[in-house]
Amino acid sequence: MRYIDPKRGRLRVAHVTLGLDVGGQEKLLVEFARCADRRRFDLQFVSLGGRGLLAGDLEAHGWPVAALGEPTGFRPGLVPRLARLFRAGRIDVVHTHDERPHIYGAFAARLAGVRRLIHTRHHGMADRLTRRQSGLVRVASELTDRFVCVSADSARQAVRQGVSARKVRVLHNGIDLTRFRVEGGGWRVEGEVGSGGLSSPSTLHPPPSTLVGPVVTVARLSPEKDITTLLRATALAARSDDAFRLEIAGDGPCMADLRRTAAELGLGGVVHFHGQVRDVPAFLARAGLFVLPSLTEGVSLTLLEAMACGLAVVATCVGGNPEVVADGETGLLTPPGDPAALAAAMLRLRRDDLGRRRMGRAGRRRVERRFDVRRMTAEYEKVYLGLDGRAARLGVGANGAAGVSDC
Repeated sequence: MRYIDPKRGRLRVAHVTLGLDVGGQEKLLVEFARCADRRRFDLQFVSLGGRGLLAGDLEAHGWPVAALGEPTGFRPGLVPRLARLFRAGRIDVVHTHDERPHIYGAFAARLAGVRRLIHTRHHGMADRLTRRQSGLVRVASELTDRFVCVSADSARQAVRQGVSARKVRVLHNGIDLTRFRVEGGGWRVEGEVGSGGLSSPSTLHPPPSTLVGPVVTVARLSPEKDITTLLRATALAARSDDAFRLEIAGDGPCMADLRRTAAELGLGGVVHFHGQVRDVPAFLARAGLFVLPSLTEGVSLTLLEAMACGLAVVATCVGGNPEVVADGETGLLTPPGDPAALAAAMLRLRRDDLGRRRMGRAGRRRVERRFDVRRMTAEYEKVYLGLDGRAARLGVGANGAAGVSDC
């Protein structure tokens, strides 16, 4: 373990990411920019691709952004290019986010003589890597001081892939709870919540007990989010509940296919696709409950935001979801890819007004206790300094097991 003396002055930290378009990981980068302890740290953000929608948000917080504009594919020239950037910025700590930046950033940090390398795996999809990619991740991990996973499930997978358990650290994602407060029995939001720094203040009042709002989801419309199963579950639920409505916020490569599936299922008057939504809190304000049907997940920021808004949730029992949702207490967990189970869970909560509200309140308290972004940022800053202690004390043992039960 290499320790950095916090008394030597502000440490220069370079965050390296694949891109800066709106997404959960990218939204967290904006939180790093906003919540950093400026007395101790200077930040720089490096995108291997373009500037994306969030570069301006990072710069608005006073931190420089370097966009390298590299296309996808194997680009060995990125290593010396990154190394030159690290040397020019006199970087003390490199913090990479997800696999491709980790592979390039690890070798570049070693070439540039960077003193400390931190990596965060933001997703729960370690098994999607090819054999060559897994090999490169193992080599990069040997050069890494701390391998941070956003869920215990992801940590177990990392150790199974060959990452040393002594380097693995579980550190859950967080959201800014100071933007959510209770007024007059309704949930109120103070600006800049939900879509990567795009702000619009909203008042969140739950629907009257005699009227249940629509079921909503907020997600990138990509295969792993499995919105198809949600549509099939909606078709089943709508047969039993004439007032059942599903509203979907988000865009992505599956949009056209999902619209066709909804039409084939006869859901024209039941399902509404909103596309990319700027004001997610206002969208959540009209909801009766939130659903996340993913096939794999790290720790979803939209799931945390929904719980912070006092919504009961239905989520699949995959990845980090069981670490966020206390089954039967803050929401319901269902098997992935099971439309009937998903439909039954949504109908159960729609029909149980008191239980739904109780779960919503409990969900808010759970996020307050465990998923605050300032606590998350402070923990990462300890990791930068090498002051976070042994990984084994934090729930990841030699066999990769973590203190979270399977559902």
